[in-house]
Amino acid sequence: MYQTIVTLKKGEGRSLKAGGMWIYDNEIDSVMGNFENGDVVEVRDFDGYCMGFGYINTRSKITVRMLSRKKDTVIDATFVEQRVRDAWEYRKQTIDISSCRLIFGEADFLPGIVVDKFSDVLVVESLALGIDRWKFVIVDSLKKVLAEDGIFIRGVYERSDAKVRLQEGMERSKGFIGEPFDTKVEIVENGVKYIVDVEDGQKTGFFLDQKNNRAAIHRFCKGKKVLDCFTHTGSFALNAGIAGAASVLGVDASQLAVDQATENARLNGLENIVKFQCADVFELLPELEAKGEQFDVVILDPPAFTKSRNSIKNAVKGYREINLRGLKLVRDGGFLVTCSCSHFMDPDLFAKTIREAATGAHKRLRQVEFRTQACDHPILWAADQSYYLKFYIFQACEDK
Repeated sequence: MYQTIVTLKKGEGRSLKAGGMWIYDNEIDSVMGNFENGDVVEVRDFDGYCMGFGYINTRSKITVRMLSRKKDTVIDATFVEQRVRDAWEYRKQTIDISSCRLIFGEADFLPGIVVDKFSDVLVVESLALGIDRWKFVIVDSLKKVLAEDGIFIRGVYERSDAKVRLQEGMERSKGFIGEPFDTKVEIVENGVKYIVDVEDGQKTGFFLDQKNNRAAIHRFCKGKKVLDCFTHTGSFALNAGIAGAASVLGVDASQLAVDQATENARLNGLENIVKFQCADVFELLPELEAKGEQFDVVILDPPAFTKSRNSIKNAVKGYREINLRGLKLVRDGGFLVTCSCSHFMDPDLFAKTIREAATGAHKRLRQVEFRTQACDHPILWAADQSYYLKFYIFQACEDK
């Protein structure tokens, strides 16, 4: 059916056979047939057994990303629409759909693309050549499927400006898909109002993956003094404020983020309780410690300190330092909320790093909760690239 056949080396494709979605260049024995990068190809094992279908890009180390394992699959607009329907049905059953991630790449069997819904706006991030050919079909399918449930999308914005596109031989791009619209979008999550900047905010404009984790801090914050580090546009800080915190300080190195966070505080009537400061967290925490500051709740939500295996050692140092400094600012019996959004900082290594930080800070940790990303960012087992967020809540006690 397909013009090109990719054949695996004998003994290779172990991840694929275990349920994974990727085939690397060093796993391939041969590519037979004429093709252009981005085309759909058939994948066969070394003995000719059909493993399924995916799209190819020889410029990428991930040479094939799988779309289907069924031998009789036809990859067309009908196929894509069904994938979209399945993704939407899953969200309706598992999460608040007012704002959520609609498509999460491999975990929704549409590898290489992310689509977020912010109220009545969609934001698309296309990261791979093969799926880029289908992005308009995906967008049209989403509009159609959501309209069937009475949800009408007023605008779509593309944020395909990540560096990873360069590895696929693609240019970085951003802009409207369809008619222009106001790119400052108001959403409500956990009772908190935000203005999401889908044009210039980080990634797609807002980090939806922490939705349930932000809600989880509410019960620890009433009447408390809270410090929120790496606050971005203020999401954890504002959740603490809505939950009844006595005072909240949010810190971020970006003045733009701090300005947006301050605007969000005003939007929620929290400007007298939730304050924001533009500062380097690594520099500010020792200063607060030197002043004798103590907080009931310290929240650490840093950006990924590593995006590759090569920089793990430096990332560990960063996570250890920030957790040690954070713990020194938690009063006896207070709470540390800490997380890592780096896929390469695996759960065991992250736990080990926190344990070392606690030893250095002379604190004993009692685990209250361990959580991961919200369920609109599903973790597809055997495709471990979909699992990246680790989130802990600890009670921090002095050595007793």
